Amino acid sequence: MPALSFAPALSLLAAFGQVSPAQPLRTLIRTTSRRFNPPRLETLSSVAGPAVRSALARGVGGIGALATVRREAHRGARPTIVLGGFVPDACEQVYLLRGFLARQGSIYFVDYAKGDFSLELIGAQLEDLVTEVIDREGAAPVIVAVSFGAGVVLDWLRRARLNGRAAPTLAGLMLVSPVCCAEDIVASGETKPSTLLGRALKPMLDAPEHASDAAVEKARAIFARMFEAGAQNKLALATLMTKAELSALRAGVLSTIAGITPHGALTRVRAMAAMASPTSYLTPELLPLADAPALILYAEKEGSVLSEHATARPTFERACSSFFPRGRCLEVANPRGTPVQHASLIFHFENFLPHFGRFYRSLKPRKVLEAA
Repeated sequence: MPALSFAPALSLLAAFGQVSPAQPLRTLIRTTSRRFNPPRLETLSSVAGPAVRSALARGVGGIGALATVRREAHRGARPTIVLGGFVPDACEQVYLLRGFLARQGSIYFVDYAKGDFSLELIGAQLEDLVTEVIDREGAAPVIVAVSFGAGVVLDWLRRARLNGRAAPTLAGLMLVSPVCCAEDIVASGETKPSTLLGRALKPMLDAPEHASDAAVEKARAIFARMFEAGAQNKLALATLMTKAELSALRAGVLSTIAGITPHGALTRVRAMAAMASPTSYLTPELLPLADAPALILYAEKEGSVLSEHATARPTFERACSSFFPRGRCLEVANPRGTPVQHASLIFHFENFLPHFGRFYRSLKPRKVLEAA
């Protein structure tokens, strides 16, 4: 990619009032901090706790479907668990938010296996991981889940209620541009999906057992194209990150997209097809899902990914407190520039950051070991 011109881009965008003059300062602080104190990620070996062992014994998935969990240790009273979407991995998903999350406490990144996926198994991993975070940190975690990852978390909470288990001990829950079920991408009865992504995934959703490698490759190409389309906004990116950062981010994202096997892609699509629509949650047996503070964020322009007939968003906007009594559902907008797109935590970092800041400031550290 051509070199990004930092200062001219800043002056141009600032002149039109589209960016904050503080952005380059944040970039300087972030890159300087990473240079002298680079983040160190520890891969957790204890990914198979009691819930996972029970799930494996029931045959709901194989060891190859286990996610990799990496911990970035930091001081702070609010550890965070991050789940990304279909792509990229969790670390790249919150690339620019990582510094903010690190100031809150340790970060646990959940990266799905590239060659397989099991919805029930990942739920078991989450159950074990929450317990491990509490044991390690002495505080309940906040879960930040993006796009498909938000659907994974909602399914995990739904299954806990169905099985009569207590709601997990969480300090908070943030769902960003949640893809809650297949109908969010391809609405029921929709012969021609309204989005390019929907048209790519429809063959796999219609016949997941018989989807061709060509269909998988088409979806892979669309995910790569969606990232590259955002990355072409070089003027805006020049105010958000350095050329080296963008190069590293691009390499990480495209490597993840290329690394997912056809079977891995198909099992993720099957998992999405198995997720229940939030409209079916509206029963006393399932709600509320959790008593922790919750924030659901939708972008002002979700139409590039979510079907225009999707029912999850209006359900959350109308009845968020039924799902989460201490929850809110808000829209993230960019009144001074390009509209905020689906899960655009990188390219619209500045628009999401205030919502993250207000939510974390509203949380009271939930120390749980003191009561033990």
